[in-house]
Amino acid sequence: MQRMTRQRQSVFNELRRDKDFRSAQRIYDDLTNQGQRVGLATVYRNLQALAEMNVVDVLRMDDGESMFRLCEDEGHHHHLVCRNCGHTEEIEVSEAESWISQIASQHGFTEVAHSLEVFGLCSECGAVEDDEA
Repeated sequence: MQRMTRQRQSVFNELRRDKDFRSAQRIYDDLTNQGQRVGLATVYRNLQALAEMNVVDVLRMDDGESMFRLCEDEGHHHHLVCRNCGHTEEIEVSEAESWISQIASQHGFTEVAHSLEVFGLCSECGAVEDDEA
């Protein structure tokens, strides 16, 4: 296990402060706004290390940007994510699990792993978009 450096602890603490998915840039901005002295490359490096330690969930957005958040559930889980603000809900999707197993079996696949993320607008962002329309 990798050691928890001062910078890694700062990144970890920032992830703990806000439970939603955020970009490395936003985490960096939040840290520097709090007076932390840390470089953007250091934030990226520590997010990657925390992801390798299975402490952080990582999502890749449609535009290719990775988003990070502290992983609250150590078991297999899925996310419902607001594509505007990053608000996240962990969701149980037992029907999807059986569907994935069925599809894999039909195609002769075994030892299947998967990731399921559902993107949309949370109620607050959806209401703002409705008001602007």
